[in-house]
Amino acid sequence: MYRIPSLWPAAYGPQARPLPRLLARTAVRLADFVRALALADHRPFTTL
Repeated sequence: MYRIPSLWPAAYGPQARPLPRLLARTAVRLADFVRALALADHRPFTTL
């Protein structure tokens, strides 16, 4: 998973409240998905 320094403590810190934690985790997962999607265009589908 791609770490975003500003969101990581809010998403996985021990003292985060439930709603901000949920929103931060969703943002981290969304950023990770967008990054993987962008990288998918640059990888070949088959490797020989």
